[in-house]
Amino acid sequence: MGLHTDLDAYKTGYELLKKTMPIVQNMEKQFKEVMGKDIAKETGRLLRLVYRANVAADKVPHLAQLQEHVKYVEMLLQLSLDMGKISPRQFFGLTKLTESLGKQTTAWKNSSLKRPPHGGQGRHV
Repeated sequence: MGLHTDLDAYKTGYELLKKTMPIVQNMEKQFKEVMGKDIAKETGRLLRLVYRANVAADKVPHLAQLQEHVKYVEMLLQLSLDMGKISPRQFFGLTKLTESLGKQTTAWKNSSLKRPPHGGQGRHV
């Protein structure tokens, strides 16, 4: 088991968080307090779920959660675009990263389903 920071999924999630933060920071106050905080919190949660999946003996539950949270971030970004709070350019740049993370997560989950649980550092909640 390698470090979670060496995983492509972590690197993609980190890039997503890095690009999301300035966008959220520049949102108008009322929208930022409602939607912006959720976007920032959820993108941070993606990194935590990558870590949990990496250290867990049974990776599948964590990867399923990661898939769910990626979809939720995509929904929040779509809503932000539809409400004119982010530009189409920002939206497409961010969704390119969420799509990549989603594909990586699906491949990781499928790979994990094919082999029995092993190693890990135990259950992380």
